[in-house]
Amino acid sequence: MTAFEQLALGFYDEAAAPASTVQPCAPAAQRSVTPAPATPSPVPSPATRVAPPSAPLDHPQASRDILLAGQRVRYAFRRGKRRTIGFVVGPEGLSVSAPRWVGLGEVEAALLEKGAWILRKLQEQGERNRRLQSARIDWADGATVPYLGRSLRLVLDAVRVPAPGGAMMDMALGQALDEGQALPVLRLGLPADAQPERIRDVVHSWWQRQAKRLFEERCALYAQQLGVKVSRLSLSSAQTRWGSATADGSVRLNWRLIQFPVSTIDYVVVHELAHLREMNHSAAFWDVVRSVLPAFEAAQAPLKQPVPLGD
Repeated sequence: MTAFEQLALGFYDEAAAPASTVQPCAPAAQRSVTPAPATPSPVPSPATRVAPPSAPLDHPQASRDILLAGQRVRYAFRRGKRRTIGFVVGPEGLSVSAPRWVGLGEVEAALLEKGAWILRKLQEQGERNRRLQSARIDWADGATVPYLGRSLRLVLDAVRVPAPGGAMMDMALGQALDEGQALPVLRLGLPADAQPERIRDVVHSWWQRQAKRLFEERCALYAQQLGVKVSRLSLSSAQTRWGSATADGSVRLNWRLIQFPVSTIDYVVVHELAHLREMNHSAAFWDVVRSVLPAFEAAQAPLKQPVPLGD
């Protein structure tokens, strides 16, 4: 079976935050670090101060620290069965791993050599963490959640929702928020004192039900237009992919796509169905996509923006 052809995503989610990785660093003359440029980046002077105080300079599992361009960076360090030194900059900060036989002096030399890159990535992670916190869903009565490119207001209503733990759209009612715009209401069959985790689980289940229904409808529409057959459609909860397809006609779509406008969902659907004709990302593949979505670039754009997942 041909391996999955997948569409990568950029979830705005702390657990799924993509780590910025420096590939293993070979010792001595064989050192080769990616994605640094061929010419080693200069370490900025203390006056440059690449990383602001909000950057994750202190890893919660830090065991060592180093001064990079005037910034004290506390990093998690471990040794393992590996041949090279490796750096990872993730949401929590800098992690370093090294072979047991490599001295600490060489580890620190490698860190200093890539100091500018590390500080830049720490800054990016700090900015991303701040955006995450500002966009995080507060799972409570009156909270807003995304659905098909717009917002819904959550109302805990164990009386009007017939099924306990169920959810029901109430398009007739809304609340004047922000600039006086009325929001559609999603009523949840939960008591007023429901725990945030319970509210989250009910909304997730509702999202998934809506996603399954809509994805089946859109796949049927575009499969006919593209002349392909979907042998199996399933929901995915992958943390790194919006969708995938295999040569045998199996298609997986991430249920979190239900947060996006239908035009964006259509793009992902067409992208995966096009792989049933071209299992690659060649010019021929994009011609297939363009044959049914001539302006797919506009529909693709929202996928490049961080989105609050509320996990």
